[in-house]
Amino acid sequence: MSPGIGLMKRRLEKEKDAIALAVSGIAKKYDVAPDTIETLETKYHDDAGDWYVALGWNEKKAIIQMDSVQGTITEIKEI
Repeated sequence: MSPGIGLMKRRLEKEKDAIALAVSGIAKKYDVAPDTIETLETKYHDDAGDWYVALGWNEKKAIIQMDSVQGTITEIKEI
């Protein structure tokens, strides 16, 4: 029997871990240099265990949703 989500160690425990994953995802998807990407806002959803990071680069903006337990990007929504 596997442990419940509350007992599992999160892979994205800190805000800086979530920002690093989000920047990496945007840099790879949009072929942008990571140093040109600006962090606009971060938020952690306590109930769902998800991180949300808003990033901006070259007149574009996106919100990246990540699963903190799996340590993966679940959605990139360009705004």
